[in-house]
Amino acid sequence: MRWKQIENQPKVFALIFETGDEIRSVLQQFSKEQGLGGSSFKAIGALSYAKLGWFNWETKKYEPASVLDEQVELLSLIGDIALKDGEPQVHAHVVVGRSDGTAHGGHLLEARVRPTCELILTESPIHLQKKLDPESGIALIQI
Repeated sequence: MRWKQIENQPKVFALIFETGDEIRSVLQQFSKEQGLGGSSFKAIGALSYAKLGWFNWETKKYEPASVLDEQVELLSLIGDIALKDGEPQVHAHVVVGRSDGTAHGGHLLEARVRPTCELILTESPIHLQKKLDPESGIALIQI
C-alpha cells in the first residue's frame, strides 16, 4: 500500500492498495501508525476475494454472509475509525459486484485487492471513543 497526505486541515490521506493487500488489516495498521482515532473513509477498486458478514443479534457476533473467491468490483467501501481501549478500530461496510451484475454487501470481514483499491480517509479533529454496549454486545461509538 502506498499513501500520501493530501490535505492538512483536516488531515486527508489517499491510500492506494495494491494486488494482494488485505484491506482491513492494512488499514488497521495504517491507523495505528498515524494515531488516527476519529476518521471516515470511502473507497472503490477491485478484489480477488471478499468475505462479507452480518451481525447476528442472537449470538452478538459478526458471521460470514458471503464468501466470494473470485474477481469482483469494489463498488463501495465506507467506514469509520474510532478508538477502543486506546487503539484505533476499523468498522467498514462494503458492496461488491460480480461478473453477472449481481451485488453482494455486508460488514467487511476480509478483502484482498486485485489490482487496486483507491481509498480516501479524512481525520476528524475530535477522536471518537467506542465502548461496549451491553445490549448488543459490541463496541459502539459514544458521543
